[in-house]
Amino acid sequence: MAPVTDSQSGRIRSTVGGHLRRTREFVEDTEPPALAIITVMILSLLGALVGFLAVSDLTIVPFVVFLTAAGIGWFRYQEETAYVIALMMTVSTILILGLIIVFIFRESVPVIRYESATVFGITVPGLRMFIQPNWDAVSPPIRYSMVPMIHGTVMVTLIASAVAAPLGVSAALFLSEIAPSTVREVVKPGVEILAGIPSIVYGFIGFTVLGPWASTQFQTTGQGSYLFVGIVVGVMALPTVVSVAEDALSSVPESMKSGSLAMGTTDWQTMTSITLPAAFSGVSAAVLLGVGRAIGETMAATVMLRGVPRLTEPLVNVFYGQETLTSIIARNYGEADGFQMDALFVAGVILFVTVLVISIGAQYIEWRMHKRLGGEI
Repeated sequence: MAPVTDSQSGRIRSTVGGHLRRTREFVEDTEPPALAIITVMILSLLGALVGFLAVSDLTIVPFVVFLTAAGIGWFRYQEETAYVIALMMTVSTILILGLIIVFIFRESVPVIRYESATVFGITVPGLRMFIQPNWDAVSPPIRYSMVPMIHGTVMVTLIASAVAAPLGVSAALFLSEIAPSTVREVVKPGVEILAGIPSIVYGFIGFTVLGPWASTQFQTTGQGSYLFVGIVVGVMALPTVVSVAEDALSSVPESMKSGSLAMGTTDWQTMTSITLPAAFSGVSAAVLLGVGRAIGETMAATVMLRGVPRLTEPLVNVFYGQETLTSIIARNYGEADGFQMDALFVAGVILFVTVLVISIGAQYIEWRMHKRLGGEI
């Protein structure tokens, strides 16, 4: 990633300074009674958080105090109370995210230590989980390898992306640039309804319809196929890609398209040379959201896959499907304990880090395209 320039550092310092200045002005301009109510709200919410983390029966007391103070403040000092509530909800969101991160990483530490390996005299925690392919939680030696699940997740994600990305972007381009308004008014709500269908419904259809058909047509032993799980997950991710990409394409200024058409280009040339590049950041974000949906899909993969944590033979065999990171968590969390439960948290850590990297990548692409379209490159 490109280093932060002096001008960017100046803008960051200016933004932070502006927020601090507005906060100081807010405190100075707030009346003492309102300030007292705000203080009670903040302290009582902190007390409720501490009580929740301590699993105390008295947690309800500070929470009731917070609600009472917020109610009084809302009726008497609505503007100040709304400001503080919005600020506390933002801080709470960040705090909850931080607690989740700490929790899943902490719970995964024991099995990471257990699966340590020594390389050139240096002990690397958790290395065995990523270099040996065996998962066996029953018979000694007990092994908890993430390799089969990572392989399955990658296979399903690649197939789902191959389905959702081109079809989703093409459908978004059609809805935004080609379809009449009457067609758009019918199709767009239909796409959004598809996004709201529970994943277990897709998985059930895949298990009862696609699974038996694939088993018969390709003469496989039993059901479970990365190919058809990927297709189902791709269809599930399709509405997300279409909706977000269509919004991005529709936000391109009409003057840019009109200027291109005025130069004598065709509609197709305008779409490919003006509309798509201008909306590239939004379209790429839509595709990455679809990829994230494919990576994190649980129920469809759990229903349709075999549930055997091992690699397919050969590795590129998409007509058999064993297990993914999400499905092994869903299938085993109810009966897992000890190192096996900790291994499931490792799967959660891998999923979290993967989605984080994808999110950072999407932000970076958006930043680069913003600079390019803004004439800064």
